[in-house]
Amino acid sequence: MVARVISGGVIGIDPYVVKVEVDVAAGLPNISVVGLPDSAIRESRDRVKSALRNSGFALPPRRYTINLAPADTKKEGAAYDLPIALGLVAAFGAIPAESLERWLVVGELSLNGVLNPTRGVLPLALLARDIGVSGVIVPGKNAREAAVVDEIEVREASNLGEVVAFLRDEGALPRTAVSHREIFSRTRAYEVDLTNIKGQHHAKRALEIAAAGGHNLLMTGPPGAGKTMLAKALPSILPPLTLEESFEVSKIYSVSGLLDGDSLVTARPFCSPHHSISDAGLIGGGQVPRPGQISLAHHGVLFLDELPEFGRHVLEVLRQPLEDGVVTIARSQMTVTYPSRFMLIAAMNPCPCGNFGDLKKPCTCTPGKIRRYRARISGPLLDRIDMQVEVPRVPFCELAAGESGETSSDVRERVVEARGVQMRRFGSLNGGGPIFCNAQMTPAQLEAFCRLDDSTQALLGRATEQLGLSARAYTRTLKVARTIADLEGTDVILARHVCEALQYRSFERSFEAVA
Repeated sequence: MVARVISGGVIGIDPYVVKVEVDVAAGLPNISVVGLPDSAIRESRDRVKSALRNSGFALPPRRYTINLAPADTKKEGAAYDLPIALGLVAAFGAIPAESLERWLVVGELSLNGVLNPTRGVLPLALLARDIGVSGVIVPGKNAREAAVVDEIEVREASNLGEVVAFLRDEGALPRTAVSHREIFSRTRAYEVDLTNIKGQHHAKRALEIAAAGGHNLLMTGPPGAGKTMLAKALPSILPPLTLEESFEVSKIYSVSGLLDGDSLVTARPFCSPHHSISDAGLIGGGQVPRPGQISLAHHGVLFLDELPEFGRHVLEVLRQPLEDGVVTIARSQMTVTYPSRFMLIAAMNPCPCGNFGDLKKPCTCTPGKIRRYRARISGPLLDRIDMQVEVPRVPFCELAAGESGETSSDVRERVVEARGVQMRRFGSLNGGGPIFCNAQMTPAQLEAFCRLDDSTQALLGRATEQLGLSARAYTRTLKVARTIADLEGTDVILARHVCEALQYRSFERSFEAVA
């Protein structure tokens, strides 16, 4: 008799059906697993035998063949333990076949039959809904993660014996349900509020524009000026994740095993890797590719402090994800694509000693040394950073002042209103995937929504020639101007919006000062 159990696997964040087939035959006692299993699955033979024995299901000495179909796709992870164990029990007729066909099953087994949590349950719950099964049977710690998917039943189990009894109609498994409204109503606490930052009004304005349009931002200034605090304050003024964005982010965290019992990621991610990170750690990689920091920052913020200290090759791999919003990792056995549409916030000193341009401390660096330091950031990467702002040293009078400006909640209201304008503008668009903010506009949308009158176009043309802006920098300046107009509540991009957008190209001007 051949028993079949429905399970699933994940390539990147895309799930696919895996049918676990178990055949029992006479012959020398053996358990063989076929279908391109990795080492964790091959080791499951011993885990499953012990779990079955300790749960009261001793296997007769037979030859067991376990096939993971489709056989031409690499399978990895310990999530197939529970389907394999159920298939072995069902192969002797102990579980009705019709019961197994109703459920998608995943779970890792301990030697005593207890179920451990596993990665990638959220995409598999979405798969269960799409293929039309009744629901999923998952370990208890993964239940809330799966329960965010509507239209399916989620049954949580703590051990193998409970699952077998449930499939025999001899017991019940608790059904888990969650409320999206309850999940998104949780109060969020932020590490830094804008009121914690003294002075830096120009930088705060740049931060507001970047948040409103989803623009990349580079901050340049001496040590201690507040660049890191500004970056950490950015999540406090970003709009909350939409349900669609939350599902995209949560799938990435699910396959990475980082949900940790939570149902959905409801706060925008903030990732701040150390400058010693490898390119694989940043964009993802491994023999079986895992998401990197840029994918974990999807729909959130990737903060790179001390930007020139990152390896040149590490920075250059950012160019394609910044442009396309996805990263593709190719390996000999598979190619996976992870979403990576993030806001890049970078900070750097103006020179190796950090005092170039400072009125209080003299710079000890030679012009050649400064040029070499800044040349670590290539022109193509710099072109992809929409805004560049100088963050000077804060005077004592501002540090000692009691007033610290607007709160993050005040600024967030304007940002949310501007994002609402953009969502309504792009809401009717179908081609090219969803557009959430101005920074994601395609060339066709830029042409439609960023028209300038003749005088404003002439102004931008003169600035482009004087600053030597590339075509990419020109379009990104237009997008920033569109965001400034949205914050002001105007449909037309005016000359003052373009002038302010051009102010946020300070890196090119400061580089010329060095030369």
